[in-house]
Amino acid sequence: MPTIDVLDSAMYYEELHPREAATFVFLHGNPTSSHLWRGVLPRIAGPARVLAPDLIGMGRSGKPGGEYRFEDHARYLDAWFEVMGLDEVVLVGQDWGGALAFDWAARHPGRVRGIAFMETILRPMTWEEFPAAARARFEALRTAGVGEEMVLDRNVFIEDGLRQTVMHPMDAADRAVYAAPYPTPESRLPMLQWARSMPVGGGPAEVVARIGAYGDWLAGSSGVPKLLLTFEGSPTLMVGEGLAAWCEGNVAALEREYCGVAGHLAPEDRPVEIAAAVSAWAARHGLGSA
Repeated sequence: MPTIDVLDSAMYYEELHPREAATFVFLHGNPTSSHLWRGVLPRIAGPARVLAPDLIGMGRSGKPGGEYRFEDHARYLDAWFEVMGLDEVVLVGQDWGGALAFDWAARHPGRVRGIAFMETILRPMTWEEFPAAARARFEALRTAGVGEEMVLDRNVFIEDGLRQTVMHPMDAADRAVYAAPYPTPESRLPMLQWARSMPVGGGPAEVVARIGAYGDWLAGSSGVPKLLLTFEGSPTLMVGEGLAAWCEGNVAALEREYCGVAGHLAPEDRPVEIAAAVSAWAARHGLGSA
């Protein structure tokens, strides 16, 4: 699969189906890669061109250095869209991939045909709203020295997190794919920075500001179809009934589809259901045609 030069580095991406078709872009979150979508991409119905990049510093993409903050990921992703010549896209995102999709759409409103999202960052949260099963860990991750020991030294996202955020045991081969980009403490910085970017308790200010901007777009973009995929059964889920209800009252042109029992890494647990829901939604709105 191809890797393309982007700014001062390179980004890897998966690609399926003909170039002349409508384009669907699938964006992953922390600590995964395009591998997250391996069970979804081949099942997207219709003639759609399907793309799934690895975010900068993650998966098989380059590690150019820097801090790997939200704004850095957005900058490299912007450049990837430009180098790929993408326009009139349908975005699908999970975790930080959903947040980056919202952010890109808010800044390029004329280039988005629709957005499907799951288990993502929809608005700033208080610590009381944060999933109880993850609160203590994320508080520790934001503590200087403690977070470094957890992620850079002990590699907790790969060693522990992958097991805790799925309902079905992950194959050793798939865990190895996720682990491969992070052999050294220095290589694990993107995972720590993503954890510290979570908009909880009023910060980080720059992330809260970007979420506010894309929140305004989500509320006002009535001409762009949106699909929220929901799940149940795991304490690691970010989007429970309360937040799903908030979306129904605050996200324009929203449809909601329940996809079954899953953990936070829902595409690992429910790829068939996710692909079917996205395909049916796209067909209803004519998003799968060029």
